[in-house]
Amino acid sequence: MPARSTNLGPSDSPSPAAGRAHPLRGYLFIAVAAVFWGASATFGKAVFNGSLFPGQPLISPLVLTQTRTTISFVILALFLLLRGGREAFRINSLDLGRCLLVGTLGLGGSAFFYYLAIQQATVAIAITVQYTAPVWVLTYMALRGRERATGQRVAAVLLALAGVALTRLFYSDVHLGAYGVAAALLAAICLSFYTVAGKELVARHHQFKVLGYALLGPTLFWLVANPPWRLAAQHLSPGQWVFLFLFACFSMLLPFACYFTGLKYLDPTRAVVTCCLEPVFAILLAVMFVHETVRPIQIIGIVAVLAATVMVQLQGREEVMLQHE
Repeated sequence: MPARSTNLGPSDSPSPAAGRAHPLRGYLFIAVAAVFWGASATFGKAVFNGSLFPGQPLISPLVLTQTRTTISFVILALFLLLRGGREAFRINSLDLGRCLLVGTLGLGGSAFFYYLAIQQATVAIAITVQYTAPVWVLTYMALRGRERATGQRVAAVLLALAGVALTRLFYSDVHLGAYGVAAALLAAICLSFYTVAGKELVARHHQFKVLGYALLGPTLFWLVANPPWRLAAQHLSPGQWVFLFLFACFSMLLPFACYFTGLKYLDPTRAVVTCCLEPVFAILLAVMFVHETVRPIQIIGIVAVLAATVMVQLQGREEVMLQHE
């Protein structure tokens, strides 16, 4: 009887064929990630404008990004150590460098520029511009010959973009700040980067190992860019630190664990189009918990995003069927 593997190494990763056989798992994991991200955007805006902690020191985008990354890394590193010991961290030097790059430029960059866009403009603008990412991913993958830019796939990307614009651009008063739009565009590029590069890494290593090293990258970066004594000088209250811990878990650790798991089953374009469900869930959560109303134009946008997700799913099924013929 073969010994049971306790490490989180490449042997734990499903084969590419297994990923193609269960694409619905990918959609489910990324949809769950989108729920967490949709909720965290509203909390982030409440933190920046001081409404969540009135009378207390403001939490800047830098502090929010640094703490949620560092806390997430510590929790995941402890989990990996307890789950698989030192074997859980074994990785070749080339992929280690790639993971650190994905984390620093991808996860860290997208988070920082996204929250900077929220601070400088609005949640609506930040999400709308950030989710031009499907265009960049599809363009890159098509130019590299890794995906076919079929009419259905292009239509799904454009439909998703239109849906995001309709759900968020008309959601509130639009404040178009040049710095906010630029930051959101950089966030889109960073999102595209970690989607494409992360897909390649999780094909060779367990997704939690990839995520752990990816979180290590920005954690080390922020230790240098904003040392602990500067963070301590913020004089945050105990309540704010509790919030930062919970925010790290539910806005980064859990959703990114779901997202990297979803990348095992979906190609980058389908994965990033599915991410466009984030503004849909943000609106639905606002309706359920803070009693906001949904305008007819937003309903059209929600339907457009859902239709785009179905279109990329059907595209994937057609490709699988052709491979088996």
